[in-house]
Amino acid sequence: MSVVTIVGGGLAGCEAALQLADRGVHVRLIEMRPGDSTQAHRSGKLAEIVCSNSFKSTLPDTASGVLKIELDILGSRLLRSARETAVPAGHALAVDREEFSGAVTAAIDEHPLIDVERTRQDDLDLPKPAIVATGPLTAAALSRALEEHISGAHLYFYDAIAPSIEADSIDASVAFRASRYNKGGADYLNIPFAESEYKHLVERIREADLVTAHAFENGRYFEACLPIEVMISRGEDTPRFGPMRPRGLVDPRTEKEPYAVVQLRQESASGNLLGLVGFQTRMTYEAQKRVIRSMPGLGEAKILRFGSIHRNMFLNLPAVCLPYQKDRRIPGLHYAGQICGVEGYVECIASGLVAALTVFADLRSAPFPLFPSETMTGSLMTHIHTPADNFQPMNANMGILPSPARRIRGRKARYLEASRRAGDGMRGYRETHGWMFEF
Repeated sequence: MSVVTIVGGGLAGCEAALQLADRGVHVRLIEMRPGDSTQAHRSGKLAEIVCSNSFKSTLPDTASGVLKIELDILGSRLLRSARETAVPAGHALAVDREEFSGAVTAAIDEHPLIDVERTRQDDLDLPKPAIVATGPLTAAALSRALEEHISGAHLYFYDAIAPSIEADSIDASVAFRASRYNKGGADYLNIPFAESEYKHLVERIREADLVTAHAFENGRYFEACLPIEVMISRGEDTPRFGPMRPRGLVDPRTEKEPYAVVQLRQESASGNLLGLVGFQTRMTYEAQKRVIRSMPGLGEAKILRFGSIHRNMFLNLPAVCLPYQKDRRIPGLHYAGQICGVEGYVECIASGLVAALTVFADLRSAPFPLFPSETMTGSLMTHIHTPADNFQPMNANMGILPSPARRIRGRKARYLEASRRAGDGMRGYRETHGWMFEF
């Protein structure tokens, strides 16, 4: 019986392991935690969520919603676990961190065809086929082995984590519950800011002490996850047109939109752990306390999880791999997840599923059929395999989908049509290539 070795027990590695095992393939899953950890992980659980607990929107006219539709059609195991451990978040899919990682860990541990080895892999001397899904925080030794293999430096960026606070420590007389434009339930707690309060917050952040940068850091952040202090350095109103935008949020006490707003999103099933949406930061812990407690209604805030920043690395995938995520120089070596240049939880799950299907096709000695161009999965794979002078990570977005043949008026109508075409395309793909899904 063929055995597939997967290095890395994150979202992509776990999705790949479960997909292959469900197809009757024996999997050896190597995960270095808890013996060795990273700057961001806290436990030894598999598929641990280290940043926001949100898997983004479920609406069909959003890119993340389209990708979820496709992953449901393809039978994603981790997306199923996310829904089973979901917490209220309006039209978004957000999870209880502990319950989600616990559910995935149990599914892996209980599967008769998956063997988990808690050890650190330091090189690429792996039995093939193999999938490297070690993520953006790949350990130093394996990172050096990868760099030596591809004969060049890795590209990289930095990812920041937002603080989380205890819900009971918030002044309920200041905050109000609502979802933007009343989409979904009133699942977000909102802190309204008057103009003077907003300007005071901006000054506090400008004055805040930051964690000293390491010598290897050069401030290249992923644009979709900028630290709040970086946003403010680009202009005083940048957060107010970003995560603090008040549009669609009406304070029921004034019946008006505030000047700015901080949204807090539920991060635990109990509802007592709330994350500050968009407040990723590299401020020191003491500075975070001062800034957060200067906000309206948060003077007594108890911070349960401080924000932080960590180095994220990824491969220049077009130079390293052939479609899909297959090493150009080492037959049988595959990659999956954020190390491939996909950005976002659901995108990493999709990358792991694609890697599993690609390996399964190789085991069957069958050519792997590429995904339809009108699908989000297909467009994402096309992007990360397209050579670029400055290759950068990409998350699911409507801009990477091909334009429809006919002109459609109105953005929402265009997006809904794109969603319909993507869903139809993926359903047709699964029906046409049923041999990959009959198990």
